[in-house]
Amino acid sequence: MDLLRHLRFFVAVADEGHFGRAAAALDMTQPPLSQGLRRLEHHLELELVHRTTQGAVLTPAGRQLLARARLLIDDADRLLAESRRIAQLSGTVRFAATTALPDRVVTACVTALRPEGGTVSTTIAGTVDLVADVRAGICDVAVIEHPALVDGVEAGPVVKLPRWLVVPAGHRTTTTERPTFPMLTGLHFAHPPRPANPPAHDALLDLLRERGLDTPPLPAPDDRAVLAAVAAGTSFGLTTTAPTPTPGVAWLTLAPQSVALRVRVIRRADTRGQADVLDRVLYRERLR
Repeated sequence: MDLLRHLRFFVAVADEGHFGRAAAALDMTQPPLSQGLRRLEHHLELELVHRTTQGAVLTPAGRQLLARARLLIDDADRLLAESRRIAQLSGTVRFAATTALPDRVVTACVTALRPEGGTVSTTIAGTVDLVADVRAGICDVAVIEHPALVDGVEAGPVVKLPRWLVVPAGHRTTTTERPTFPMLTGLHFAHPPRPANPPAHDALLDLLRERGLDTPPLPAPDDRAVLAAVAAGTSFGLTTTAPTPTPGVAWLTLAPQSVALRVRVIRRADTRGQADVLDRVLYRERLR
């Protein structure tokens, strides 16, 4: 659990005395705020807030822990401010990208971000972790998969990048003139596990069902794992790796607009220039 984030929820509710006003103060909607506070209470095994029709009232435990929560948040803010100062002095841009982003786009982003005489540190991770890192100030800018929960960060426009369907070599979809999704019945869907980004994961499964395919997912954290599962003959998957001769794997172009990878740039409030650089890189890749 992102403890500091959820402590911020608790302090905001304590300050505002109302979930709706606390959500507005945090620039987010009320449901994830309420859910996050419940997760914090479950994690601490304590009830912190009484929910009433008039608003939110701290419990005795909540009143005792409030001062400590404020101290932790203040200490974290000072640590992050100091880390940003050190990073700026060293000329380092802290960039992160979702595991779904193809290698060529990652390197294009790094090249575009590299400041004169400075460096770029790069992190590759799941979208949920990247949003938490940017929100906490650990990363300056990141390219994440869309849709995703992006409360607490600045988010740019959504860009579609090409993505292909990959199937076992010799599968019947490779020999028919008009392959369809139902023809993939009997194969598992090799895809990053749901915790990496629940909204995008669920949206993709919904898309497959709408197209007539209801198949069990097989956890595959990255393109390498997807291609390995496909080559084993038991799965199909999606990849941003352009078609290339690969033993045991065949590429299909099927509903390209629907299966395209949707990405966007997220950033801290003071990194608009770096975010604009990344937006331009993504837009160029969209036109490839």
